Amino acid sequence: MDIQIWTYLIVGVSFALYIGIAIWSKAGSTDEFYVAGGHVPPLANGMATAADWMSAASFISMAGLVSFMGFDGAVYLMGWTGGYVLLALMLAPYLRKFGKFTVPDFIGDRYYSDVARTVGVVCALIVSFTYVAGQMRGVGVVFARFLEVPINTGVIIGMVIVFFYAVLGGMKGITYTQVAQYCILIFAYMVPAIFISIQLTGEWVPQIGFGSQLVDGSGTYLLDKLDGLHRELGFAAYTTGSKSTLDLFAITFALMVGTAGLPHVIVRFFTVPSMKDARISAGYALILIAILYTTAPAIAAFARTNLIETVSNAEYDHVTQWFKNWESTGLISFEDKNENGTIQYVADPAKNELKIDRDIIVLANPEIAKLPNWVIALVAAGGLAAALSTAAGLLLVISTSVSHDLIKKQIKPNISDKGELMWARIAAGAAVIVAGYFGINPPGFVAATVALAFGLAAASFFPAIVLGIFDKRMNKEGAVAGMVIGTLLMLFYMVKYKLQGFGGGGEDDWWFGISPEGFGTIAMLVNFVISIFISRIYPAPPSDVQAMIDRIREPGE
Repeated sequence: MDIQIWTYLIVGVSFALYIGIAIWSKAGSTDEFYVAGGHVPPLANGMATAADWMSAASFISMAGLVSFMGFDGAVYLMGWTGGYVLLALMLAPYLRKFGKFTVPDFIGDRYYSDVARTVGVVCALIVSFTYVAGQMRGVGVVFARFLEVPINTGVIIGMVIVFFYAVLGGMKGITYTQVAQYCILIFAYMVPAIFISIQLTGEWVPQIGFGSQLVDGSGTYLLDKLDGLHRELGFAAYTTGSKSTLDLFAITFALMVGTAGLPHVIVRFFTVPSMKDARISAGYALILIAILYTTAPAIAAFARTNLIETVSNAEYDHVTQWFKNWESTGLISFEDKNENGTIQYVADPAKNELKIDRDIIVLANPEIAKLPNWVIALVAAGGLAAALSTAAGLLLVISTSVSHDLIKKQIKPNISDKGELMWARIAAGAAVIVAGYFGINPPGFVAATVALAFGLAAASFFPAIVLGIFDKRMNKEGAVAGMVIGTLLMLFYMVKYKLQGFGGGGEDDWWFGISPEGFGTIAMLVNFVISIFISRIYPAPPSDVQAMIDRIREPGE
């Protein structure tokens, strides 16, 4: 069977599975819609957390970033993984013990203020919509290549599926769908990695193949071969970087604390029965996430080696079929500058004739390595599972922020459980439509905003959550001032240096030499300083709030 039939078959079966789970797990109350009733077993929550956290950015883009950036791309591996450890060990158990539905709920009650709750809602919406834009792009890329339908049609199909299980089942439906999605995405990620590792190095474990010699009998290690290919084409060696140490540190730290502040990941720890179960499920999730993250550098190196050897100095008229397939999507293009019919892939922009979108590396990798068609289709299903699982989690955060934190807590406090559930479904439906709009009409800055969403989360939520747990003296005035100034500062830097607003500027103009991707670290530090300074000017929190902080910090259930 050809690739398209395999893709229709595997993707169709996976979508049918998601719909079946949604019907089986329909939410009947707000508890089930917001936190799956709080009775999700730790292993299931660990798998759902892993799927929620490993978005299209992890499945599709991360290996592409490492493949093209080499050593510099490792910041994404360290930042995202370190962020999860920070969240699991430092924040999740306390938030679970607090026992609220959402992060804005925690902010509102901890800081005894509807203003703080509203600021939390606004921050959650900004972070979630920024991040969901990237997921929709991933859905469009997969559909455009493997189902050979227009990107707009692909996005609409994806949104219909998410609409069905997110609106019908809420967190309960999303949780058990994410369990299935984790199984699909990790299988889809590992199978081609194992095949290609055996092809190149003879090792069936990709992590071992990454540091092994090639099977061509030369005795050359894979990374030495890649360093040599890079130097021949004028690129920096694959195992060295070009970013400054300060910028690398800032990006890594911004990704770490941004991950720890992402609302759709935090809310997963409200779905288990106890604080102990929150810790256990965090441990399961860490192990399950590590399987993909330790494989990503190997996939990046395998794909980079195969890519260069396949296209560099190849005659365009005789280039392999995978190149033509992806060329039709516009994600890879060739411009014959010297008109000799040969593809020149070099570092010098004036001479380089090949443009490649980094996002295609994982998806095209099986085709470049000439793996069986069913493996190529399996990767498409895995990419869709990763994008849809995270999109669903983000959409739930958006709907819950509106129905619970705005309508229930502020606008209509006497609303019935049934009425609140209706508003939650309406908000989820509206959020799906807005997310679909981002997918069909992606803003030009969408690729950049995925990484910047972490900077926004770092600049807004992280200090308010940490100080809310560990600083009894932190009051509403300090928290609100910190969140507002931190978020505005990050947005200003994004607009100025990514979108060229406010006079724009280039790399030479960056503050302290730190890129927009790393500026979340600076905005977070400003948030901390402002919060602590302002809190010491105004009165301490009421005694009942301080007693509540003592309670959630006590060991035990």
